[in-house]
Amino acid sequence: MRAVVQRVSEAAVVVEGQRVGEIQKGFLVLLGVEESDDLKDVEYMVEKIINLRIFEDENDKMNLSLLDIQGELLVVSQFTLLGDCRKGRRPSFSTAARPEQANHLYMCFVEQCRSKGLRVETGVFQAHMEVSLCNDGPVTMLVDSHRNF
Repeated sequence: MRAVVQRVSEAAVVVEGQRVGEIQKGFLVLLGVEESDDLKDVEYMVEKIINLRIFEDENDKMNLSLLDIQGELLVVSQFTLLGDCRKGRRPSFSTAARPEQANHLYMCFVEQCRSKGLRVETGVFQAHMEVSLCNDGPVTMLVDSHRNF
């Protein structure tokens, strides 16, 4: 499982002209699911992301987590995060999970975040989405459950 985590002051996702999700201070998480992923990957990603200490404390040090600040999450499925661009000019998506598995694990991620008491908004799985955000910092982190980076 792979994620791009962006610290935001606000973010929103629109599908077919309708705003389907929006948050204020928190994280925009773009989430990609690999075919080898399972619930252990979901658990790892949830714990890693919601506990990332990338919000400033009273001394302006990145020392607070999403839980500490009672921030919000906007989670958007994005299989293109698994695009392998090492060969040729057209990305290969051969390691991306099939839609049924990807949606199941994506929803497990969302539900586990909600079970931690967080407000979580989502995009629409497999839809064409327009995502807007105000990256705060900017602060952007890459998280991979297979620890490839």
